[in-house]
Amino acid sequence: MLPDAATAARRPPSLPRAAWLIGPALVAGVAYLDPGNVASNMTAGARYGYLLVWVVVLGNVMAWLIQYLSAKLGIVTGRSLPETLGARIRRPWARRAYWLQAELVAMATDIAEVIGGAVALDLLFGVPLVWGGAITGAVSIALLLIQSRRRPRTFEFVVIGLLAIIALGFSFGVLVAPPDAAGVVSGLAPRFEDTGSVLLAASILGATIMPHAIYAHSALARDRFAPGARPPREHPGGRPASDRTAPDPTLDELRGIPTRRLLRATKWDVTIAMLIAGTVNLCILLLAAANLAGVPGTDSLEGAYAALYAGLGPVVATLFAVGLLASGLASTSVGAYAGAEIMHGLLHIRVPLLARRLVTLIPALVILALGFDPTLALVLSQVVLSFGIPFALVPLVALTANREVLGGYRNRVWTTIAGVAASIFLIALNGVLLWLVLTGA
Repeated sequence: MLPDAATAARRPPSLPRAAWLIGPALVAGVAYLDPGNVASNMTAGARYGYLLVWVVVLGNVMAWLIQYLSAKLGIVTGRSLPETLGARIRRPWARRAYWLQAELVAMATDIAEVIGGAVALDLLFGVPLVWGGAITGAVSIALLLIQSRRRPRTFEFVVIGLLAIIALGFSFGVLVAPPDAAGVVSGLAPRFEDTGSVLLAASILGATIMPHAIYAHSALARDRFAPGARPPREHPGGRPASDRTAPDPTLDELRGIPTRRLLRATKWDVTIAMLIAGTVNLCILLLAAANLAGVPGTDSLEGAYAALYAGLGPVVATLFAVGLLASGLASTSVGAYAGAEIMHGLLHIRVPLLARRLVTLIPALVILALGFDPTLALVLSQVVLSFGIPFALVPLVALTANREVLGGYRNRVWTTIAGVAASIFLIALNGVLLWLVLTGA
């Protein structure tokens, strides 16, 4: 006798189905391992040793909560964060202003990723930076073709494969030359040393909690779980099914899996992604702190590569450069996906991913052609991202705490408190950073 639908829904998903639920967070997690992360963490370790270990750890703890809330919004409502905001911000000028800051953040992301790929190609093959940037952009277009012409799952497999290369490339050096345990422990104590350490802390947080990853994760979760899988919703007030601001919890099954079970699986997805991203980011900082601190010129990617080559050998240095290249290629495709979603959700304009990639490639190529220091450009781009965090985080916390938006799936009180605390901390850090920079303290 076949089990009825209610019995089937109560059963835990089989291993293949459970594996099918994993993926969106891993793709969004690539944003936490982009070249901006590498530059920020390498510079922090080379300049200040283990001082900012606590920033990396704290950033990844906050990132777990933020990415889970983003995915929950996409799963329950069937809308991304930009779509939700685009529907709720009624005044066109306010919606355009919000889009403009989000667009600048996305552009800063694109710049970091293309420059990182260009530097990696220069280190590995001696390719001039401008041509390396063009090659990185071309490869990212190929990756976007996979996303646009094939199933999203195929795109996820490619990005996750690059994620594995990134993890190997940046973690191997720590295994060869382990950091000082006492130094790591001392770095867990929150403190700053000077204006430069505050700047790097903001850069690390901007690279770790990336606004475009918040926008992208809600869209990735929506694309995986919402279209074509969830029954049409009828709002109690008679509005059409496309209005998903108040989901009906009685129609919450996705291919036999209740929404609450999807959310539990998403917690595992986010946990795996953040463990990988947090570990690799920490390895980058520890590699620099243990082997590059005090060595002249190692606060740049090129100098760090040369020092690793001289101190730890060609294998470690080459794997580092390969990891940098993989991070640029993987993260640039996720960044372009996020940028297109931002424009579509807020301006209701659908720009082809490939066209957007070509447009956003120009600023990075201009910076490379002008001879601007690539590592400094990467670090400053992460500071720009840090200033964009509150504009994504505050609405996310407010929306996921709103019964009108998530119904019975809204945040618990302590979740909302944690989100508010993270928002206040990040806004305060940005305010201190701005004051220090303006006053020259």
